[in-house]
Amino acid sequence: MARAQGVVSAMRTAFMGSLLLLVACADSGTPQCAVGADCASGACRADGTCVPADDGFVPTSDGAVDMSGPMIDGAAADAGVTDGMVAPIDGGGLCVPSRDGIIQREEIPLRAGLRATFRVATDVSFDTAGTAIDGGDRRRWDMSGSFSGDGDVLVETRDPSGEWYADDFPGATYVTGLAADNDLLGVFQVTPTALSLMGVVSPDDGFDRTNLENDPAVPALRFPLELGDSWTTDTDVAGTAAGFVSVYDETYESEVDRAGELITPFGTFEVLRVRTELTRVVGLVTTRLVSFAFVSECFGTVATVRGNDNDTGAELSMAAELRRLVP
Repeated sequence: MARAQGVVSAMRTAFMGSLLLLVACADSGTPQCAVGADCASGACRADGTCVPADDGFVPTSDGAVDMSGPMIDGAAADAGVTDGMVAPIDGGGLCVPSRDGIIQREEIPLRAGLRATFRVATDVSFDTAGTAIDGGDRRRWDMSGSFSGDGDVLVETRDPSGEWYADDFPGATYVTGLAADNDLLGVFQVTPTALSLMGVVSPDDGFDRTNLENDPAVPALRFPLELGDSWTTDTDVAGTAAGFVSVYDETYESEVDRAGELITPFGTFEVLRVRTELTRVVGLVTTRLVSFAFVSECFGTVATVRGNDNDTGAELSMAAELRRLVP
């Protein structure tokens, strides 16, 4: 039973599983930028160079897009990827940010076969309020430094076709790991208007399998995404958690509450911040959890912050988990 409770606890990280990243190859030369707004692509690397906005890509030999880090010269050739931008649009198109403050479905990568590396820290101090930019409403968040316990994690979006749970999630677009400390997978569906969490599963079938379904699926992002947007979803969760029957209720309240600049070890991005507050009722026990996703045009979610149980302030000072894009 303790393991089943651990699975339910891991479900609280499910929105952190929607890591929809685009990574570009590094480029040497004179510094070109200080912030994302200085670049046509909308993203400034940590070395002061702009991410290219007009280069194409070549998939890796297995058909996936390698997003595990910058690849230069021989490394790029070895990986089978050109020196340039990974195209985020389904079908291999190119993405150039419009910088209109609105993120369209077509402006971020949402499909199976993507990879990116994130630096993850747990139980660390971080002020999600950030700092004001030029005294206005825009904010700046700096995640470029080191945090206690930092470790790098490769995140992949995988095709669920043919997996043991596939028949239970018709229409699923991809699955991806939810947290660095367990192997559970979030099952996501992409539609023209939303990226939604359909449920959570274990990688393997068996007596202690996990197969929890959300009815209805919960939108992690809704498109088009812009400052001031909000949505609420009530969902029934049912299935098995580590082999035990589990049934409970959840409510997700999401709001695009901030806009500004996010500094990561990879570089600086123009972002919209999505704050989500989850309320879970299991029997007589109610638990609340706040998380933040930082979303950028053409790159998707470049960082996430998850708070501790029942820490529900508008802003957080402590993070149960903080993850951000690294080269």
